Amino acid sequence: MYPTSETNPQTALLVAADCGEYDVEVSLDELEELTETAGAKVVGRLVQRRPALDPATCIGSGRLREAADFCRNQGVDLLVFDHELTAAQMRNIENICEVAVLDRTMVILDIFAQRANTSEGRLQVELAQQRYRLPRLTGLGKSLSRLGGGVGTRGPGETQLETDRRHIRRRIQTLEAQLAELEKRRNLQRTRRRKDGMPTVAIVGYTNVGKSTLLNALTGAQVLSKDMLFATLDPTSRGVELPDGRQVLLVDTVGFIRRLPHHLVQAFKSTLEEAVYADLILNVCDISSPEAQAQVEVTRDLLAELGAGDTPTIMVLNKADKRQELPEPMDRNTVLVSARTGFGLQVLKSRMAQILTPSQLQVQLCLPYDQAGLLALIRENGRVFAEEYRADGIWANCLVDRKVLHRLQAYVVAGNTLQGAEPLQGPDQ
Repeated sequence: MYPTSETNPQTALLVAADCGEYDVEVSLDELEELTETAGAKVVGRLVQRRPALDPATCIGSGRLREAADFCRNQGVDLLVFDHELTAAQMRNIENICEVAVLDRTMVILDIFAQRANTSEGRLQVELAQQRYRLPRLTGLGKSLSRLGGGVGTRGPGETQLETDRRHIRRRIQTLEAQLAELEKRRNLQRTRRRKDGMPTVAIVGYTNVGKSTLLNALTGAQVLSKDMLFATLDPTSRGVELPDGRQVLLVDTVGFIRRLPHHLVQAFKSTLEEAVYADLILNVCDISSPEAQAQVEVTRDLLAELGAGDTPTIMVLNKADKRQELPEPMDRNTVLVSARTGFGLQVLKSRMAQILTPSQLQVQLCLPYDQAGLLALIRENGRVFAEEYRADGIWANCLVDRKVLHRLQAYVVAGNTLQGAEPLQGPDQ
């Protein structure tokens, strides 16, 4: 977004072409909230119904001249289009209207740039911005491309366009490499959590449905939670204890939104993969919003695109305190809560415990010495807390993955104690 201040914010006119593909008024309501979140004040809307977008100016030239007149008469600073614009469209619109032109994606990227606090978040935002800029550098097509050999093609060599394009491509490669290193670190953390037997629960959902407030209510964290779009951009992890005493890791993720551009999904893939690798997903929706069902569908579609469509999911209907009437009886995988008042949170924790069947069991083993190699198998899939070499074999306190438990069943011992260890229960007790 261009420079602004709280006392004298920029003014913006929203523009959309209604081609019948979606509800334009609902989309413009969202674009208005996005624009104001970015720091501009919306002073009007202009909608044109047409069969398809104009390839030169998005909307028709007549309506665009109306927009230009409105901007001049009202002193409007920005035209914000509810579509992704090409470089040619942006240039043509700016030439006619003589004001700055933004599209929906540019507004979202501006908000992301304001919200990113961690180094990974800033890298992801810059990667999305550079990927967005690259195809929009083309100014005059072939006339600005690299000049080669032959009659009529000799000239000064590389143009500024080619220089800028090459610089952006190099920067994209650098950003991708840096994010790949961070992703390796994140994968190591996930592997360690799995070995420690700590399940991961990802909180996902539409932007501004109360995900961060829910995280704070369940864990006592102090994560920023505001009534604004994309208040959370960087993922936040906190531990929470379930009613059965188990610890799980809750991960708050960036909010989804309608028509989220694909390259934004790709740029934030490492963050969104927290949902892909989660053992359980909490799909949060604002039950007080008339768009609740549509928001849930947007989230489901994006989860499916990321490859998390089959992950066990609890539908969390948040902001129940804002509803006059409660919804009809719900299935076992739907919970009504109010993160603000605490209503329903214990029910949610109990449901999480029911769905998250322990993948690992803590057992005590007495392994014959000719089976000592099983300790390596246990360490590969779990942990060995203590081991003691006795005359009758190797006694060990272990956290064992269920998938290898059948190979250890004959060596499980209950009711005995190793030095420095508490008595442990066998898998059948």
